[in-house]
Amino acid sequence: MGKVVYFCIPAYGHTNPTIAVVRELVKRGHEVWYYSFAPFREKIEDTGAHFIPCDHALPELKSSDEKKIGKDFAALIEMVADTTIALNEQVCRELTHIAPDCIVTDSLCFWGKLFARKLAIPWVCSTTTFAFNEHTAKLMKGTLPETLRLLTGMPRINRKISQLRRNGFPIENFISIIQNDNHTDTIVYTSKEFQPMAELFSQRYAFVGPSIDHISVPPDNRTRQRVYISLGTVNNRNRRFYQNCIEAFRKENLDIVMSVGEKTDISSFYQVPEHFHIFRSVDQIRVLQNTDVFITHCGMNSVNESLYYGVPMVLCPQQEKQRLVAAQAAAAGAGIPLKHSRSEDLKSAVREVLGNDRFKVCAQKLADSFSRAGGAAKAADTVCEVMNRSR
Repeated sequence: MGKVVYFCIPAYGHTNPTIAVVRELVKRGHEVWYYSFAPFREKIEDTGAHFIPCDHALPELKSSDEKKIGKDFAALIEMVADTTIALNEQVCRELTHIAPDCIVTDSLCFWGKLFARKLAIPWVCSTTTFAFNEHTAKLMKGTLPETLRLLTGMPRINRKISQLRRNGFPIENFISIIQNDNHTDTIVYTSKEFQPMAELFSQRYAFVGPSIDHISVPPDNRTRQRVYISLGTVNNRNRRFYQNCIEAFRKENLDIVMSVGEKTDISSFYQVPEHFHIFRSVDQIRVLQNTDVFITHCGMNSVNESLYYGVPMVLCPQQEKQRLVAAQAAAAGAGIPLKHSRSEDLKSAVREVLGNDRFKVCAQKLADSFSRAGGAAKAADTVCEVMNRSR
C-alpha cells in the first residue's frame, strides 16, 4: 500500500474537505501523515492518519496581522517563507524517513508545495475554492489599493524568495509559488457545472464535488419554515449584521437558527424573539438538512454544503473571493445577492427565496451535479493515480 503526506493551513474551510478523503485513503489501506495544527488534531487522528503538529512554525499573529495578511500579498509571502524555513529541517528529515509516494497540499499551503519540489516528491494540489488559471484569475478584480500594496511590497517579496533559495528551495519567482497550471494534478471540491470556465482546465483537474462526511438527519417536526444564518468560522464578528437579522425577522412566522461565532457576545443582542435560536457554533451539516433558506457569507465550503443539500441562499459576501462564489450561485439561480444588509433588505430577500420555487429547483440541480461528481472516493482515486504513476 502507499504512503501519503498531507499539508494544510490552519483553517476549517481548508481542512474539513480533506477529512473524508483521508478517511477513504486509510480505509483503502494506505498510510497517511498529516502536517497540521492543534485545533484539527482530533479530527485528523479520527480518520486513522498520523497527526504531525506545525504550530511551533507558524509566526505569532495579532488580530491586526491576520487582517493584514488577507489584504497584503507581501505579508502573505513573508508568512509562507517564515513558516517554510521554520519547518525546513524537521520536515526534510521526516519526509526522508517516511519516503512518501505522494504529497497532497492545500492550494494555499505553499510550504507543502515547496517541500514537494525541493525533495522531488510527486504532489497533488487540494483546492477548496474554485480552480484558478490565467483565465479565471481575471474574474478576481483587485482594487487599486491592493494593486499598489503589491507593487510597493515587491522588495519584501524578493527578499523572502532569496531567503528561500538560500535554503534549497528552487523558486523562479513569486508567481511560481502561488500558481498552478494544466500540468498539475489538482483536486477541486466542486462540480464542473459550478466551476467558472470549467472547459479551460485540463484533464489533470478532478472536479469531485464537495467532500462531506455523510450524516443523515431525519426531518424534524417543525411547523414553520427555517432560516439559517451564519458568517462562517473566521471573520464572523459582526454584531450589527446579526442585530439586523433579528429586526428583519422579529415578526416573521419563521424558525431562525443563527450561528454568531465564538467571539460574539450573545447577551449583547437586545429583545431577541422566542423563535430565534442563537448559538456560537452549530453542526452546519445537520442544520442544513432541515433548512429552507441559508443566509451566508458565501465561503466556498458553506455554499457547497448548502447546495449539496439543495438549500437556496441569500448571498452576503464579505470578501473578493466570496463575491465570486456569490456571483456563481446567483448566476445558477440558486440564490439572491444582497447589496446591503439592512433589515428590510434581508427580509425582502428571504421572502423572495421562500416564495419562489425556482430557487429551490436550481439549488437541487447543482446538488445533483455534486452527487454525480464522485466526492471523497473520486478524490482518493486521484491521489492513488499519482502514487501509481510515481512507482
